[in-house]
Amino acid sequence: MLSKSQARLFFLVATGGFSFVFLGLTVDTILQVPERSHEEGLTPAVVHGKEIWEQNNCMGCHTLLGEGAYYAPELTRVVERRGKEWIRLFLKDPQAMFPGERKMVQYDFSEEETEAVIAFLEWVGNIDTNGFPAEPDMRPASTTAVASAASDLPEPPPTYTQVCAACHAVGGKGGAVGPALDGVAGRFTAAELDRWLADPQAVRPGTAMPNLGLDDTTRAELVTWLMQLN
Repeated sequence: MLSKSQARLFFLVATGGFSFVFLGLTVDTILQVPERSHEEGLTPAVVHGKEIWEQNNCMGCHTLLGEGAYYAPELTRVVERRGKEWIRLFLKDPQAMFPGERKMVQYDFSEEETEAVIAFLEWVGNIDTNGFPAEPDMRPASTTAVASAASDLPEPPPTYTQVCAACHAVGGKGGAVGPALDGVAGRFTAAELDRWLADPQAVRPGTAMPNLGLDDTTRAELVTWLMQLN
């Protein structure tokens, strides 16, 4: 059993030692912030995007870097997960992307405001967070048809990789929200695919497929590529 003087010495040494360790770790953390947050990427657009995020209380529904509400999706890695073009389309008309489902408010952002929000989310996604958030394994097993090896697939157009792949899969890669597109050329004609892409609701009212507002050239690129997926 320690005497009073020994107990006092133990307390002082332990407190001083742990305080020194704590201060050292704090200084080390502060010194790492510029590199890990890549503060050199804080452009005026990123700053403006952060202001828009705060002004519209986006954190009231979304979570960012572990902070916020859990009503809407977590957005720390949303640019990596969805892509800039998909986010542009979504911010333009959230309801069109998820007919009858999504509760996201349509803020009617200008193009400059939309790009600022995307710049901010992209900057957040590049912060070194030691792997946070972990990518959840939410894809059901055996829901994606794999008709051919990925190396044998034709090169997809940018619209597919930036937008369509968020919901659809080809060769086992992509989303599982919509049906896999392997072999789609054997199920539909080019005219049918073009009509579907032009206005999915007109072909099948109530479908979850949004009207992406694709122009004739973009639809033609997609249809040409899809008709190669035998």
